[in-house]
Amino acid sequence: GDSCCNPQSMGYIKKIVENKIPGIYVLSLKIGNNLIQDMENSFFMNVNDQVREVCSQLAKDPHLKGGYNAMGFSQGGQFLRAVAQRCPSPPMLNLISVGGQHQGSVYGFPRCPGESSHICDWIRKTLDLGAYTQAVQAHLAQAEYWHDPLREEDYRKNSIFLADINQERGINETYKKNLMALKKFVMVKFLNDTMVDPPISEWFGFYKSGQAKETIPLKETSLYTEDRLGLQEMDKAGKLVFLGVKGDHLHFSEEWFYTTILPFLQ
Repeated sequence: GDSCCNPQSMGYIKKIVENKIPGIYVLSLKIGNNLIQDMENSFFMNVNDQVREVCSQLAKDPHLKGGYNAMGFSQGGQFLRAVAQRCPSPPMLNLISVGGQHQGSVYGFPRCPGESSHICDWIRKTLDLGAYTQAVQAHLAQAEYWHDPLREEDYRKNSIFLADINQERGINETYKKNLMALKKFVMVKFLNDTMVDPPISEWFGFYKSGQAKETIPLKETSLYTEDRLGLQEMDKAGKLVFLGVKGDHLHFSEEWFYTTILPFLQ
């Protein structure tokens, strides 16, 4: 629920990265012809189409042909992971996910990040009524990473985005190979997050199947133990970085960003 160039959010991040790393090239991804479209598409454009559009932008950018570091905030974290898995050229070197929901989120939107509260209210109702229906999956980005632990079978069968990139319906060896090509996969979890449910999804953990109270870390999930995505191998090679930061969703200080995140971009 944001746009590429909002001076208070993504535009601000671009500016501080450019200020701190002289000469760096920063591409802030825009999906649509203007900022309004970009913001609307973050709600209403099929995520698979968003990923295709981003892959196309990256492939056409001559600055990136030798490889690039990617940084995604909130849902941008899992969307950029899909880019890493589906589009190996140009190569993504490091992926930094800041509050991304890699096992999805559920019972969603306690504090919808959009600028329009009526959109948020409508989205909440739609997700509650039918997150896994074909129409909602095709037209509501948040439904595509909606993961209901009480409806695992519905999720596996009908999620058109997250279940695919998390290898829930079978193993796509290309996804696994491409993700494992990353040098580092950095996951930032907000330790007081009231927006992502469960917050451990930001570290690739989730609820124990069949209930919505007890959570398990990544290492206890079948995704890891069966190594469907290569995460176990990456972990053993020291490629997975788990960072925690005090604060609610996407609340961090400039100082923390400079000292903790910028080194991965240099």
